[in-house]
Amino acid sequence: MSKILLVEDQQTAAAYLSKGLGEAGLLVDVARNGPDGLHLLLTESYELAILDVMLPGLDGWAILELARKAGNRTPVLFLTARDDIEDRVRGLELGADDYLVKPFAFSELLARVRVILRRHDGAAPPAGGEPTAFVLADLKLDLLRHRATRGADRIDLTPKEFALLSLLIRRAGEVLSRTVLADKVWDMNFDSDTNVVEVAVRRLRTKLDDPYPVKLLHTVRGAGYVLELRD
Repeated sequence: MSKILLVEDQQTAAAYLSKGLGEAGLLVDVARNGPDGLHLLLTESYELAILDVMLPGLDGWAILELARKAGNRTPVLFLTARDDIEDRVRGLELGADDYLVKPFAFSELLARVRVILRRHDGAAPPAGGEPTAFVLADLKLDLLRHRATRGADRIDLTPKEFALLSLLIRRAGEVLSRTVLADKVWDMNFDSDTNVVEVAVRRLRTKLDDPYPVKLLHTVRGAGYVLELRD
């Protein structure tokens, strides 16, 4: 049974969501303000955190940012009334897995929660006998241990960066378009003026390639991105 942290300051909403998620077979801890939410996120073990943005004491952006700086990689779903593209992009750039705008249908929230939980479930190998580890040059990706390394160096990735790298290495040598990456990694079709994919690729490249002489992540101008070893 998956354990989820819900950080929501509105009592009615918190009770409604907690009850619905509980009926769906999930264990839910509720925090009513930012500091309490951050404390639980850093001291307990959760499969997912659902964060409101506007919270007393510490907003959702700060909770996620501080958690990531502390090395916490719990997947995060933002739940907020703020629907500006800039807010959505900010949340995703900070390392959130998804962003759902209020008001929403509970069935949609539950569907998104289940997608995230499935995506980050490392308890068993993928179905169909698919490999759980990939190697490209000195890059190794272990899906079960959620670990990426280059040579002897551990690469510290956010959940979204790990998902992006997983897709790229699974399809190494294949040019993947921005649209494909947005659909497969974020489960969304982004507006044409949204640069979340570009930002995510740039941040991944900073960790994956910049410290090393051999580059693996390449931009194919006008087409997309490819992970491959080039001569």
